[in-house]
Amino acid sequence: MSLKTSRVSQKSIRILGTGYHVPEKVLTNKDLEDMGLDTSNEWIVQRTGIRERRVADKNEATSHLACRASRMALEQAGISAKDLDLIVVATVTPDTCCPSAGNWLEAALGADNAVSFDVTAACSGFIYALNVASQYLLAGTAKYALVSAAEVMTRTVNWKDRSTCILWGDGAGAVVLALGESGPEILSSALHSDGKNGSDLLLPGGGSRTTPISHESVDKGLHYLDLINADQSFRVAVRCFMQVISDAAAGQGLTPTDLDWIIPHQANLRMFQYISKAFHIPMERFYITIDRFGNISSASCAVALAEAAQKGCLKTGQLVCLPVFGGGLTWGSALIRW
Repeated sequence: MSLKTSRVSQKSIRILGTGYHVPEKVLTNKDLEDMGLDTSNEWIVQRTGIRERRVADKNEATSHLACRASRMALEQAGISAKDLDLIVVATVTPDTCCPSAGNWLEAALGADNAVSFDVTAACSGFIYALNVASQYLLAGTAKYALVSAAEVMTRTVNWKDRSTCILWGDGAGAVVLALGESGPEILSSALHSDGKNGSDLLLPGGGSRTTPISHESVDKGLHYLDLINADQSFRVAVRCFMQVISDAAAGQGLTPTDLDWIIPHQANLRMFQYISKAFHIPMERFYITIDRFGNISSASCAVALAEAAQKGCLKTGQLVCLPVFGGGLTWGSALIRW
């Protein structure tokens, strides 16, 4: 299945503000070695590009991280939380199954006039949430929308499984959107999914297939995130990344080499090195955070975009492509003229 949103009028969807937050605690590869995990810094860096990741405090939930990122985005946008009509949170690690992380975030921000809900699309969640919020703005049913992608992934992993626990980190990113004629413009967004291969990245615990929690479900490890067929997933992810990058550029009559920045879901550094060679795009045009933050699922692309914006890396008029890929299977992209 595929869905696309493109510019439909002179007024288009603009990014008014960006924000991000990562927890203070740093967990390095050396720390994992010291925990007794059968791995090494060299092994992890060679296979993933990750050197360290952030870990939320035991008292921090997903909405707490989202709140900090959102306040930064709102401040930059120059509006208050009470101006918001819509809050969409992308996450696979909500504070609670009910209410949603979006509801918790709405309350924390004091966004009394906003409707809030969650979107679940694994590592593709930020682009899915952008696309969903765009529909409300284009329909005229919302004036200001907040999109936040936030995750506490370190609570979903088995710390004895070196194939998965080395990958994930915690954090949140956010953007404030509105229709307008100035500021970074979302030129297009595209969504894709293939439910037939959804079990390749699986977290059964907590869903209706595995509730209520029991000694049996815990003993079976059903409450841990499980990455199945990692090698095959790597190849599929690369193919999907390349597809959406090509499609995003082609939609503007361009080729991938015309893109100024690629800010991808931070899945694996080797993927981006392969794509760089295949498209003849210098690695300097890929904005990379995986070495410092690991894979933050839906939040990784949002965090990278906000950090790049806050650091002044993105210049007016530049074309920025945000390709994503995640469990579901889900993938997609957004193209922004900064």
